[in-house]
Amino acid sequence: MTTALWRRALAEGVGTAVLVAVVVGSGIQATVLSHDVGVQLLANSLATVFGLGVLIALLGPVSGAHFNPVVTLAAWWTGRRGRDGLAPRDVVAYLPAQIIGAIGGAILADAMFARPLVRWSTHNRFAGHLWLGEIVATAGLVALIFGLSRTGRAHQAPVAVASYIGAAYWFTSSTSFANPAVTIGRAFTDTFAGIAPASLPPFIAAQLLGGALGLILVTAVFGRLSPSAADEVVLPHGEQQLAEPLTTKAP
Repeated sequence: MTTALWRRALAEGVGTAVLVAVVVGSGIQATVLSHDVGVQLLANSLATVFGLGVLIALLGPVSGAHFNPVVTLAAWWTGRRGRDGLAPRDVVAYLPAQIIGAIGGAILADAMFARPLVRWSTHNRFAGHLWLGEIVATAGLVALIFGLSRTGRAHQAPVAVASYIGAAYWFTSSTSFANPAVTIGRAFTDTFAGIAPASLPPFIAAQLLGGALGLILVTAVFGRLSPSAADEVVLPHGEQQLAEPLTTKAP
């Protein structure tokens, strides 16, 4: 039996909230502990790598651990002709959960550090080279996720996806948001990890374009995705209910 949709949506909301809390909270902590921007970015990226890896490993078996509207939309698109892919009702449940979770995560991080709960970011990120960075970061992320699925290595996602995001922090000009929900959440905090609301539309457009390019890339390299493979993003999920505690099983 598949996991109930409300449980999967809850997992997406909680996972995205914790992810944004990690990104924003570690950014605040880094600026408190160091005035060196390089050290701040290093601390922020390391915390994100570890946090994301743990979240994927924990919640992947429940919802697939998307935590990202681009990944959800890509999973729906590739599996739309199959019985096991994401249904439109799944997308309708996942996307609001991710966005609400991201906003809640930013508020939670600010609360933990005694910051104003909601203060719009003044960190302007409105520039063409940053949009290009988001296209590259998101295309690589989608290509990685679906490439792992296509080659039967989705179980490596916790390490692979977290490692890629950590690397993309450093090799992309935008520091790799690569996620519309996280981008929206980060607009609610005027801290190191924030993004000004006016910078949101082109960032999100670049991420959506990057997601489409990522699907084109993985199809060109690995061949057309099968509907069954599309359901294994980020981790295989929904094929059975969560395991019962061992104590409930007869010897």
